[in-house]
Amino acid sequence: MAVSGMFLQLPTSAAEAQIAPAGAGVPASIHAGVHPVALTAQAHHTGQVARAEQAPIEDAQGSALRSLLTVAQPPAKQAPWWAPIASGVVPGAGQFVLKQQRSAAYAVAEAYLLIQYLGSRRDGNRERDNYRQLAADVARRQFGGSLPVGPWKYYETMESYLESGVYNRTPGQALTPEMDETTYNGNRWRLARDTYWRDPNVEPARSSAEYQRAIEFYEQNAIHDAYRWSWRDARLEQDTYREVIDNANRSYQRGVNYAGVLVANHLASLIDAYVSVRLRRFGGAGLGGVQIQKMETRYEPLGDPLLGQGQWRAGLQLGRAPR
Repeated sequence: MAVSGMFLQLPTSAAEAQIAPAGAGVPASIHAGVHPVALTAQAHHTGQVARAEQAPIEDAQGSALRSLLTVAQPPAKQAPWWAPIASGVVPGAGQFVLKQQRSAAYAVAEAYLLIQYLGSRRDGNRERDNYRQLAADVARRQFGGSLPVGPWKYYETMESYLESGVYNRTPGQALTPEMDETTYNGNRWRLARDTYWRDPNVEPARSSAEYQRAIEFYEQNAIHDAYRWSWRDARLEQDTYREVIDNANRSYQRGVNYAGVLVANHLASLIDAYVSVRLRRFGGAGLGGVQIQKMETRYEPLGDPLLGQGQWRAGLQLGRAPR
């Protein structure tokens, strides 16, 4: 029995199967998800088994058909290589480029931490000026002079000693150290004698090496007359002075803490952006059949919020690497 050419359309389900006569053209109902195959069947009256072969598709219809059958690939996510660098400079910038919502969290954290850091430094500088002025007005003014500003160690020493003592008990002559050991200079001279003299209570010859080494130590560590102070008859003011110094120390320490968290925020944003770029461009960093699929970071305050103490937590989501 001879069978004329047939066009067989195979849709995605058997319920939609239909047979159309050859030459009728490609049905207009072809849509995404349908996979037609053109077949021709020939049968000879000799009873030979029918042989199926793929029929050519005309150029015009074939082009349209192939365009309909092409599976649209999703566009690759943009992942600029410089995004981690941007995050390292300005936290959240890399995440913004990568269109990640957590970019706002990094930016807000950076702004808050920067404001707190600058505020802490401002408070510390103000308290520093206050204790310097208090020392000058109460403990140093009575000795006259230009009252030069000393280093931090000098003002710290003023907390512990009531008086500095004189630098030279015989002005205009050879250096004669302070002997009152309750004063700072007297204490330094006692330490020099204990360190370099065989007997701290027996003065060796002034030309001897041990005496000269002790004098050299005293010259390097004693308070000179330009920085002389005394809190005598001003103990209440000295207590206030200690409080102001403590306030300044706390402000500066808070600034150091905020500076550390600022650095951590930059690093966290940089690492986060690097992992995101790695995932988008290369599918994650794989090791031993496992790859990073997701990374999350967050900041958690610790202790007194006024001290700016906190910690960053990072989480990684791992998965099996494709083979």
